[in-house]
Amino acid sequence: MIIGNKTFETGTHVMAIVNLTPDSFNENSRCTCDNVLQRVEQMINDGAEVIDIGAQSTRPGHIPVSDQEEIKRLVEPLKLIRSHFDIPISIDTYYPTVAKVALDNGADLINDIWGLQYGDKSMASVVGAYNAAVCIMHNQNGTEYKDFYKDIENFLKDGLELAYKANIDSKKIILDGGIGFGKDINQNWELLHNYDKLYSLGYPLLLGTSRKRMFGGEVKDRLEPTLESTREAVRKNILFVRVHDVKENVQAIKEENAKLNRN
Repeated sequence: MIIGNKTFETGTHVMAIVNLTPDSFNENSRCTCDNVLQRVEQMINDGAEVIDIGAQSTRPGHIPVSDQEEIKRLVEPLKLIRSHFDIPISIDTYYPTVAKVALDNGADLINDIWGLQYGDKSMASVVGAYNAAVCIMHNQNGTEYKDFYKDIENFLKDGLELAYKANIDSKKIILDGGIGFGKDINQNWELLHNYDKLYSLGYPLLLGTSRKRMFGGEVKDRLEPTLESTREAVRKNILFVRVHDVKENVQAIKEENAKLNRN
């Protein structure tokens, strides 16, 4: 997997979440121009290898904002991060207009929660035009499935077909099963425990479970189950975990690798 000027081939790596939103479910992940550089520097020191910036909350019950509001929130912090740190930057958006502005300002990867299939489906052409990387995530409205895994695979295949047509480099594609999106709690757990089934599509995987509602309780109490899901990601050779708590997840990865006698 190539993101920016970095190549990730083996192991499990940490993608750190930076939220430029006032309403993201994890208050501690929210940033502004005033503190974003300090936050990102700490994340890098703690072991983050990619920074994932989101300018719109996608938590359950969120109220969507426009592409122009996303851009307004995103541009200055992105410029600051890009000018200060040599680290791959991912942008969490499903708006092609936002993706274009982000790529113009130094982003390396577009993390699309609608798998390149939102609206007019022009996201793939934007990513392809910039020779950028992309994360294609499964999502749907509602939690009804004819065949749970087949439906997820078919959605991801549709996203991949759009990527192929847009000439996105196959080495710059990663897939996300979309835990917490279009799935109930039982479906989230089923997917987590069988996440490696998605390898059938032939691409590296990203897992996003950090402090999500599937773990129950309050957000502040969900770190340990998040770490256990990260350990499971290591066992399944998942390439990236997208997390809020960088230091703790990096440590969990190291400990699990030691148990498995991996360097």
